[in-house]
Amino acid sequence: MKNKDVSADSYRQFGQFLQQQCGISLGENKQYLVRSRLSSVMHEYHFDCIDALISATVRGANRQLLQAVLDAMTTNETLWFRDNYPYELLVKTILPEQATKKRRLRVWSAACSSGQEPYSIAMSVLEFQRQKAQLRGGVEIVGTDLSSKMLEKCDKGVYDELSLARGLSAERRQRYFTANKDGLLQVNRDVRNMVSFRSLNLLHSYGSLGKFDIVFCRNVLIYFPAEVKARILQQIAAQLQPGGILFLGASESIGSADKLFSMVKCHPGLYFQRKA
Repeated sequence: MKNKDVSADSYRQFGQFLQQQCGISLGENKQYLVRSRLSSVMHEYHFDCIDALISATVRGANRQLLQAVLDAMTTNETLWFRDNYPYELLVKTILPEQATKKRRLRVWSAACSSGQEPYSIAMSVLEFQRQKAQLRGGVEIVGTDLSSKMLEKCDKGVYDELSLARGLSAERRQRYFTANKDGLLQVNRDVRNMVSFRSLNLLHSYGSLGKFDIVFCRNVLIYFPAEVKARILQQIAAQLQPGGILFLGASESIGSADKLFSMVKCHPGLYFQRKA
């Protein structure tokens, strides 16, 4: 066995550990995923093989190692304005309704990865306010993620050319970014000022976040088993204002949480509305 391979026992042990820590179900025959995600951590922490890394992680003696492993296993690629329709609905339908209210609009981007989603939301808000009306109570966008590495990247708001090429138009790139001294592009302050980032494990309590009008939890629930997914949706419903809006990923469904949410079909796309 090569030193980077994952034994059956280690894979089973790590799968149970990962589900306990963050709810993610690896399923069967994903040894290649564990190997590819953890190889760099193995070298950084000077382990001879993946099995030794897994054993040390599960023992929990090194919190830095634990965080590095969770960062590696939970980091997913994302896009600017992914699927586009949620942002179209924001500008054309949802924000015009919110503009009639005096209180602050609060939006939550759950599992925000490297920050493209919450910043895309902020850009959409700015475009609405520039074209149509101000939101009288202001706007607060909260991005959360389990990965401390991703949250650090989010907070800086600095992206390379490859990241910017994934879903960002040339017009938005010119309007919302400024080149820094390293040749990278940083999100402009008017966008960054609307967004804050916090560490959150979706298996834990959301109470400290407060209530929201809109929640983006897109392309996240597909990684969780059905019972965990149901629990997360129940907790999200508790954080939404009555009539609040939930966006899921294009391939995700509400499942057993249909007692908590009503589906609203739009052209294009759809969202889910918390029942009163």
